[in-house]
Amino acid sequence: MTYRVCFVCTGNICRSPMAESVFRARVAEAGLDGLVEVDSAGTGGWHEGDPADPRTVSVLEEHGYDSGHIARQFQASWFARLDLVVALDEGHLKALRRLAPTEQDAAKVRLLRSYDPTSGDDVDVPDPYYGGMEGFEECLALVEAASTGLLDAVREKAEERAA
Repeated sequence: MTYRVCFVCTGNICRSPMAESVFRARVAEAGLDGLVEVDSAGTGGWHEGDPADPRTVSVLEEHGYDSGHIARQFQASWFARLDLVVALDEGHLKALRRLAPTEQDAAKVRLLRSYDPTSGDDVDVPDPYYGGMEGFEECLALVEAASTGLLDAVREKAEERAA
């Protein structure tokens, strides 16, 4: 049985597609691609149907990640099929938990940086949209740092299911 993870930011064109791409690569490297499904969405539908921001694409490609992506808006009905919903900042966390139909669904929502032991109290991945390329590079570094701990947590759950 597949373990399903969805990354969520505001518009699904910067942070969440970056997290999706990085985590999908980590899942494949770990040999878990048959056990873990990864996707992303936005809390809003402003960019629905659009590709990722060109700066996101540039940073992902520069670092060897897949950059194919089409934005979509997160739907409350998705909670039923998802095992983990990963919010990129506290605003997304709150919005997703409010959207959750049940307490069990709300409990599926976690902050990405909660999987990075070095994050301390700084739990948000800053939105790079209104800045320059350095913000997108920082976003990638924060996503990569959290991906190791997230992979460990997801691997454990996915392997339990497969057993």
